[in-house]
Amino acid sequence: MNQLPEFWRTEIWHPLSVHLPIALLLVAALFGLTAFFTKKEKWYEFSYILLLIGTVGAWVSVYTGNLADGVVGRTLCDPTVFENHENAAYTVAWLFSVASVLAIADYKNVLVKFKSYNRILILVLMLTGSGFLSYAGHLGAELVYQQAAGVYTPSDDCSEFSE
Repeated sequence: MNQLPEFWRTEIWHPLSVHLPIALLLVAALFGLTAFFTKKEKWYEFSYILLLIGTVGAWVSVYTGNLADGVVGRTLCDPTVFENHENAAYTVAWLFSVASVLAIADYKNVLVKFKSYNRILILVLMLTGSGFLSYAGHLGAELVYQQAAGVYTPSDDCSEFSE
């Protein structure tokens, strides 16, 4: 009889940590877009809060993705998909990190002379980051659903589920 592996395996931390930052960063970009067109400060502030939390989460996701790579990297049929996924994830984390630094500068009124340009740059970085985020997510889905990265495959008779 086969035995089920423990749920809290190293490769499980990545999917558990990646979905909240995805949502936060995409919503931050939407609020940033709304703020840009409505010119309401509260929308900017809310966008910046989501941006900062999502950026920290993005780096946590990169870290847990590197941990998962150590476990599943050698089992992939096409490791170039993982490499592209990893590169896109780093691009996402860096784009949103730069946007976060600029958002802090905007909130602290450091770049008063360039406030409108700074806000446009933040928005461009968030929208570009959202595009890379979608691409990284697509590649992550390919890894899981086409190559079973980090997925436990039960036996044909599912005997490990019976007591």
